[in-house]
Amino acid sequence: MIRLHQFKRQWGIANPSPFCMKVETYLRMTGLAYEVIEEASPLNAPKKKLPYIDDGEKVIPDSGFIIDSLKASYGNPLDGGLSRAQQAEAHLMRRLCEESLLWPVVYSRWIDDSGWSVIKPAFFGALPPVLRDAVPWLAQRRVKRMLWLQGMGRHRPEEIYRLGIEDLAAIAACLGDKPFLLGTAPASTDAVAYATLANIIAPPIASPLKDYVLSQENVIAYCERMRERYYDAV
Repeated sequence: MIRLHQFKRQWGIANPSPFCMKVETYLRMTGLAYEVIEEASPLNAPKKKLPYIDDGEKVIPDSGFIIDSLKASYGNPLDGGLSRAQQAEAHLMRRLCEESLLWPVVYSRWIDDSGWSVIKPAFFGALPPVLRDAVPWLAQRRVKRMLWLQGMGRHRPEEIYRLGIEDLAAIAACLGDKPFLLGTAPASTDAVAYATLANIIAPPIASPLKDYVLSQENVIAYCERMRERYYDAV
């Protein structure tokens, strides 16, 4: 059986990491049997990141490589029938979610005071009292450095959120009135988009990103459709 190593569940969704939730959603969409192994820290993981999977004798890190490996080992029921144009659209949607929209989401959680006041106790509240301030301070400083090096951290808050809302508007426009991003049938890119959107909606964090998502009726209906189809028991 596939063993999925990821962070513990939070906020009524599969995972507080969009990348972990992406993999679990893909597993549910394809009907593959799996077991979740909750990890307190990614430090012992390959590449020092979660998620990763054990699949027989293979240990595979990185959500994208995990899904590629699962397709190679178990077939490609979600994407096998996509046209080249649909494959390109799916690729662009993954990049938008994971390399563009990701950074405003990270800012909203780790830097914005309204997000940090939720993230700090949720992620670090179980630490011993002697570590409960030092460890989150170091983690937040590391995230600030990442945002600065990536470039997003050089912008003003209103600029960061404007860029994120532009990405969310693109998702809403691509979805339109379709039940899934690429049409009437779900594809693996829906695992990416749903995991990203759910991680904006579900955490009790007020932000312009959440305000925008909640204003888009088609996006809310899409997220509810995905939840009911794949996570009704969570």
